[in-house]
Amino acid sequence: MTNSPFPLEPTPAEAQAAIAEEFSFFGDWSERYQYLIDLGRKLPAFPEEWKTEEHRLLGCQSMVWIVPEGDADKLVFHAISDSAIVSGLIYLALRVYSGRSAAEILATDPDYVSAIGLAKHLSPTRSNGLAAMLAFIRDTAQAKQ
Repeated sequence: MTNSPFPLEPTPAEAQAAIAEEFSFFGDWSERYQYLIDLGRKLPAFPEEWKTEEHRLLGCQSMVWIVPEGDADKLVFHAISDSAIVSGLIYLALRVYSGRSAAEILATDPDYVSAIGLAKHLSPTRSNGLAAMLAFIRDTAQAKQ
């Protein structure tokens, strides 16, 4: 497996607070979308051999692949998309959830989504894809407990 830079913050709550603070610096959504694109570029390399139907996340209009590893004590998620904005959404989700215990993941609602206004500013297809990714992370944690 590849190395993961996550978690960046000690707790999911601190990660969500950092995300909210970073997004508060931007005045409009064109700047926020650009920041999402920039974040997506920071995702670690994702091996081509992982881009299979087995790892494809269904429910997304874009192509998204996600590979979990670990156990109840520490779950790491590797993911990538063919869409720049979706890759940014992946980065945010991994920042909150990857590298955490299953219990931490299950105890953490994705409050950052509403805190930074994503719920209002994503297209319905991107919202569905984000919901599918968050459900996958949660389901994986549930299965590991």
